[in-house]
Amino acid sequence: MIVVGGGATGVGIAIDAASRGYDVLLLERSDFGKGTSSRSTKLVHGGVRYLEQGNVSLVMEALKERGLLARNAPHMVKNLAFVVPTYDWWESPFYGIGLKLYDLLAGKYGFGASRLLSREETLERLPTINTEGLRGGVVYFDGQFDDARLLIHMVFTAAAHGALLLNYAEVSGVVSDGEGFVGGVTYRDVETGETADARAKVVINATGPFTDALRHMADPGVAPMIAPSQGIHLVFDSSFLPGESAIMVPHTSDKRILFAIPWHGHTVVGTTDTAIPGAVEEPVATEQEIEFILGTAALYLAKKPTRADVLSVFAGIRPLVKAGESGSTAALSRDHTIRIEESGMITICGGKWTTYRRMAEDCVNQAATLALLPERPCVTETLRIHASEPLPPSTPLHYSLPYTEGNVIRAAREELARTVEDVLARRTRALFLNTAASMEMAPRVAALLEAETGRDPQLKEFQALAGNYRIQGT
Repeated sequence: MIVVGGGATGVGIAIDAASRGYDVLLLERSDFGKGTSSRSTKLVHGGVRYLEQGNVSLVMEALKERGLLARNAPHMVKNLAFVVPTYDWWESPFYGIGLKLYDLLAGKYGFGASRLLSREETLERLPTINTEGLRGGVVYFDGQFDDARLLIHMVFTAAAHGALLLNYAEVSGVVSDGEGFVGGVTYRDVETGETADARAKVVINATGPFTDALRHMADPGVAPMIAPSQGIHLVFDSSFLPGESAIMVPHTSDKRILFAIPWHGHTVVGTTDTAIPGAVEEPVATEQEIEFILGTAALYLAKKPTRADVLSVFAGIRPLVKAGESGSTAALSRDHTIRIEESGMITICGGKWTTYRRMAEDCVNQAATLALLPERPCVTETLRIHASEPLPPSTPLHYSLPYTEGNVIRAAREELARTVEDVLARRTRALFLNTAASMEMAPRVAALLEAETGRDPQLKEFQALAGNYRIQGT
């Protein structure tokens, strides 16, 4: 199998297929997780909001997958308490009942029982919550993770089972077999410019927001199937949300859920849902999105965040599948879709990080059937995800972040990092946590990378890119 796309979906497929004993080549045009898969809300969750939509089957599937991921990657997934603060008399019983149903649907995969909180208990968990009119709250439990770090562990899990995964290998064309169906691809080594052909029994399109571009490459007449939506997050220091609990606001003015989450010693607040005309490799937060999150967060936090408080802002694109004439991307299904194209290529899109394993299982089943491969059972329900050894102490890169020169050296030697961006955006999360600090770290990171790889670490490109993660005028 050839898998195009090195995000959670593509790498999940590589793990599943390789662990069944199939031969797998995965091609990623940039770095693993460059797109959507490094820009999530950092939650492994069942999707509380899907209960309101009545999508019980999706919630049940996601809750099971949440439990499996916590079991198979305990070094990457941790339990996190979420508090829904309540200000009206009806909110505690209303949300309490919904979250009890969430617990019930989780069954043996539960992370902890939800319960009602008094005003005092709510303030104990959320000391910086807005107290005006506060009546109490409801606490429930979900999972948290580091998306880009989990992905690189998944890359090595796939490789350990025999898959070949290449970053900076861009698919530039498709190759037809003798019957006119897609039987392979042409790809280009982005670093050297050299091209090569690869042939396979089946080609899988797992390119997320860029799904339609590869579909069009295989069949110029196909109708688009992706309705891209942008979501952004703002990052602040930990003083805005001290402690171990997160805030979940179930209804914002744009009908989305807002989260404020402790993550890597910082506070992450998001997200928005903005329909966009098309996917871009480096999405940028709009002023409207930034002001929306600042304004909504100010309603719930006693310490009102301002533009000057934002340490970083990051944007990601959801590869939502078009559904009828719905004008709202918030209303589109988060279920995944698998399509066998007339060209013979398999396309998989939609879904969510938490359900990547189930998506991969469904896709590999389809691919094996289409390619007439010998039937082999999926084994990923109990397959452990790769883990790294702890780093020895080494020289810190910046006083405000926990990363060291050892992180850079490991990224170059063991984790397939090629550029300063790879290291500071995904092998560490410096760019996502504190843009200014990451820019101060960048020259030293570049020197270390160049010494390790002997190639241009693209320092200037990183410095230009980092501007997208900083609010203008601050």
